[in-house]
Amino acid sequence: MGLKHNIMKKIIIALFISSMLFTACTSNDTENVSTVTYFPIFTILGPNPYFVPVGTPYTDPGAIAKAGQTVIPHTSSGAGKYRGATTVDTSKSDEYSVTYSATNSDGFEGTGSRKVIVWKNGDLVTSIEGLYTCTISRNGAIPSAAYRNIKYMYIWKNTDGTYQISDACGGWYEYGRGLGVGYITPGGKINAVDIPTNSFTFPGTLTNSGFGGVQKITDLTVNAATKTVVLTSSWLVSGTSYIFVATMTQVQP
Repeated sequence: MGLKHNIMKKIIIALFISSMLFTACTSNDTENVSTVTYFPIFTILGPNPYFVPVGTPYTDPGAIAKAGQTVIPHTSSGAGKYRGATTVDTSKSDEYSVTYSATNSDGFEGTGSRKVIVWKNGDLVTSIEGLYTCTISRNGAIPSAAYRNIKYMYIWKNTDGTYQISDACGGWYEYGRGLGVGYITPGGKINAVDIPTNSFTFPGTLTNSGFGGVQKITDLTVNAATKTVVLTSSWLVSGTSYIFVATMTQVQP
């Protein structure tokens, strides 16, 4: 009787321990189960960048957002890079960004973007407006590849008849150094007294958005035959002087 009782007791204990182990394993497995989420991925339709002549209506070609294989809804917004527009304004030369945004069912966001370039080229005899590539040198140094054929510099005409360049540094910091639009020298106005004789004045004193200092456009030479504009500016920052020479070539998209 005693032997039988002991055997039954051991069997019950073994079954209890096995049950606990099974329960523990099941609980741990459940805790470690992960789910899969598909982040929104965009396909940008149509040209990118998209070139629009000033005054021409812009119809966005759109984009497709997918989470995995499922198309999901998205929104879009636009902003100008140099002139402060909060949408694509085809009445103003500038470089615009159209941003597409979507959120998947788990709340994760994704974006896509298109560059829209609104441009107008003058004849460089009666107008220096234009879309330009730029090669920029500083203090006479031969520019390396990062400072050559920068895309793009913009010159537009203001309502008061003056012209203005997108960056009086010619993209040295924004593109050459890769620091972005927070390191341009904005506000560079040019008063064209007589373009064919290269007679210009340069009202205003400028400053670099990122580094500060005092900068001024000092010279501008236009060659209508070669479609080039050479802009020189001086910059004094932290006691050091720099001379930038931006050789810009007007381009037709």
